[in-house]
Parts: sequence; structure tokens; C-alpha cells
Amino acid sequence: MSASLFNLQREHLAHLQQAYADLLTSHSLDSLAIYSGHASAHFGDDQTPTFQTYGHFMHWVGMADIQHSWLVIQAGKRPQLYLYAPADFWHLPTRLPEEPWVTEFDIHLCSEKTTPTLAGRAAVIGDIEATTRQALDAQYQPEPLVRALDELRMLKTAYEIACLSEANRLAIAGHQAAQAAFIGASAELDIQLAYLAASRQRESDVPYQNIIGLNDHAGVLHYQHYDLNSPTQRHSLLVDAGRRFRGYCADITRTYAGPDAPGIYRDLIDGIHHVKDTLVESVAPGIEFIALHEQMHRLLADILIANDLFQGSAEQAIDEGITRAFCPHGLGHSLGLQVHDVAGLRHPDGTPSPAPAQHPALRLTRTLRPGMVVTIEPGFYYIPMLLAPLRDKALPINWKVVDSLANCGGIRIEDNVVVTESGFKNLTP
Repeated sequence: MSASLFNLQREHLAHLQQAYADLLTSHSLDSLAIYSGHASAHFGDDQTPTFQTYGHFMHWVGMADIQHSWLVIQAGKRPQLYLYAPADFWHLPTRLPEEPWVTEFDIHLCSEKTTPTLAGRAAVIGDIEATTRQALDAQYQPEPLVRALDELRMLKTAYEIACLSEANRLAIAGHQAAQAAFIGASAELDIQLAYLAASRQRESDVPYQNIIGLNDHAGVLHYQHYDLNSPTQRHSLLVDAGRRFRGYCADITRTYAGPDAPGIYRDLIDGIHHVKDTLVESVAPGIEFIALHEQMHRLLADILIANDLFQGSAEQAIDEGITRAFCPHGLGHSLGLQVHDVAGLRHPDGTPSPAPAQHPALRLTRTLRPGMVVTIEPGFYYIPMLLAPLRDKALPINWKVVDSLANCGGIRIEDNVVVTESGFKNLTP
């Protein structure tokens, strides 16, 4: 860790110490225990799925794979980290990194799974088992406190933004390698492997399952497979793939036209890039994210008309739900220790702020404030099940042009953006 990053992390930890002390006081608590979580075996098996440490634990420790461990916070005292580190010849024992941040904690290496002793009025948060819950004299998962801790994660410290920036830098290297593999006529699996190698991570470390979709697979929003063979024709590639750095996630999407794509598909990619850039430049404090989402639909309507996909007005394209059929997802979401980070659908006081009825897939409904980090990801897709209802209506849709895009699947362009005091900083150049 560089000295500058350590100094930022030390300031981050001091910020957490003060914020948690204030929350403990306001919630009449003397101590808070945060459980890291642990993986559970598949039913009827002894193998476990990939594990991710509980976000509020990770907020302090910055390690995404810690299991069976505890963090105890008390006002005015150093955080106590009870790290499960058994003597084990089957696995490499848990080790702390040789980095100066560990000196900010009192660290207890535990060879057995332990439950910490809690002082005074206590609360426990995290996915603990019922037996452990009953053994602790503490409130379990008090909702008002958890909502307040979620809100604390909405605004990122300078350290967190530095980690998100580094995660983006590493992910961009993977995206460049994926594009090169596509040019080399690779199959989806080969493109995935090229991405992982260039971004320097194993598949179990990615913050979400990478989406590598060739041709019509690019029209499946969360496409979950990797074909082993390269298609005979290459119309398109959509890569939605990320990277972690100290627990913080990059979430970047790029789309490329192949040699067999129609010319209009290339024009649409350029158009979606322009929409993304316009929306990124609109990011600023005080802007409603819902308003940005609605601006995306107005820009998409203009693209439909400019490319002769729709021969009516922009207002009609929006009012008739045509833009939503071509882009059914929200503009973006909060980003941090989780890809879809917490508190995106709440007001600052913790009360619900649900997505509007006409945009049910929107994951962020907040007024933008400095320190927020959001994704901006406009899209355009050929999805038969969403287009089918429009075919039965008397709408001025140029179906011949629309259907020429069937083999291309879709387009999504996604950047990660920090809201600053004066506007924005794009972490994904």
C-alpha cells in the first residue's frame, strides 16, 4: 500500500470511528458486534459457493473473503478484530496483509470459532446462526441502526473513491483484453479467460458474474453462460465485467460491433456512447437520479427517430412505452462495497423511496450528493418478448429496420461516476 493510500485509509477509519460513536450514542448502545458471515455448503454436498464478506464488516477491514470473524466497535476504544485463523493443513491459514492499516485495530487471532463478549447495551448485525443469536445478550439486527449504517455507506470517503478508481483501472485492462479476444474471433469462454487474466483475478474473486455475450446473447440482460465455441458469424459482443480492490467494486460495460454487424448497429453503439456521455456530464449535486433516468428515455427516443427505427414523435415513443421496450432497465445504481450498493431506494432518513411505477427496475431514486458513486449505463436491446406486444399495435415502428438487429442482441455502455462538489468525476475514462 502506498503511503498516500494508507493515510487516506487512516482518515477513513477515523471517520468510521466517529460516525459509529455518534450512532451508538443516538441508538443508546454501548457496543456493536459485526459478524463477517460465512459460506454454507450446497444442500446434500460438502462444497460451498463463492463467499462475500458482509458489507458493514468490509467497510472497516476492506477484505472480501473473511469468514467466521467478528468486529466489535465501542465509542472511544480501538476496534477489536476477532479474526478466525485456525491451524489447518488442508487450507492456507487466514493471514492479515502486511500493511500498516492493521495497526489501527486490536487483532485477536482465533484458532476456534468464537463469539465475542459484549459490554453494556449491545447490538449484533450480520448473518449469524440462531444458536449464536440466542447466546448473545444483545439486540439482533436492529433495523433503525442498520438503515443508518447503510446511509453512512452512501457517501464515500476519499479512501473509498481511491479504491473504486483503482478497481476501475484494473477492470479497464480486462475490457481491453476482451475486445482484443473478440477481434481474434474467440468464443465467449475464451473472452472471459482473457478478461480475468488481464484484470489479474480468478473467477471466484469477481464482484458479480461477468456477462460475456456474443450476438443475440448480448440481448439477455444478465446472460449467465459462456459458449465454448466461437459462432460462425460475429455480429456483436457485450462485456459487463468488474473487479474488486480492497472490497470496492468496478462495474463497467462495453459493447462492440463485429465484422458481420449491419451498419445501423455501429451507428447505434455510437449513439448510446453519446447518450452515456451526455448523462455523465449531467451528474451534479442536487440532481434527481430519476430525472436523469427520464432524460435517458428522451435521448433514446431521439436515437430511435434518428435511425429510422421509429417514425413518430419522441413524446409518442416515451408515452407508448416504446423506449422502455428497447431499454427495460434503470439508468444505474449506487456503487461501493456491493455492486448494487445499499440505501439506493431510501431517503436519507431511512424511509422507503421506491422506484416509480413506470420504471420498476430503477435501483436508485436518490437526490445526488457529493461523495455518491453511481453507474451510468444506458442501453438498447432487441428482446423479442418485450417487442412482441408492440407488433399488435398501430405504431409507426419500422419493423424491417428493427428486425435487422435481431442477431446483434443489444448495446449497453456503463461508466462509474463520482458526484463531486462541482459536478462529477468519471472513474471510467
